[in-house]
Amino acid sequence: MPRLAVGDTAPDLTLPSTAGGTLSLQDLRGRAVVVYFYPAAATPGCTTQACDFRDSLASLTAAGYEVVGVSPDPLDKLATFVADQALTFPMLSDPDHVALEAWGAWGEKKNYGRTYTGVIRSTVVVDAEGKVALAQYNVKATGHVAKLRRDLGID
Repeated sequence: MPRLAVGDTAPDLTLPSTAGGTLSLQDLRGRAVVVYFYPAAATPGCTTQACDFRDSLASLTAAGYEVVGVSPDPLDKLATFVADQALTFPMLSDPDHVALEAWGAWGEKKNYGRTYTGVIRSTVVVDAEGKVALAQYNVKATGHVAKLRRDLGID
């Protein structure tokens, strides 16, 4: 899958949301958005990453960023994850991998010598005009949010 690069127009996404109904990138136009893609809710790495976003949400919001998480999990699993971890930002369900593929977050991975297709842990920052301001692929679950904040100049 091709990956997004700075300056690209971010592909629209419209997916079921834990906040109710669907959420579209178009709904967030006029605001900067951090869209992060992760493999599976309630796994150790994904929980660490989601909680890091939760714990950094006030500083990200103060700097003008919305946060949205996307995974292939069904909405009911995401709703349980949101409740269990007290997450206060929307999580979107993409079981058909439509957004994951369009954003370059679905592809070949290698783990312990095995090659398979799955979610590539990724973060894309979209500016208020819908352009990619930052695209990071194969990020680590631990420490990623702190690095992202440094990259965005957020204390």
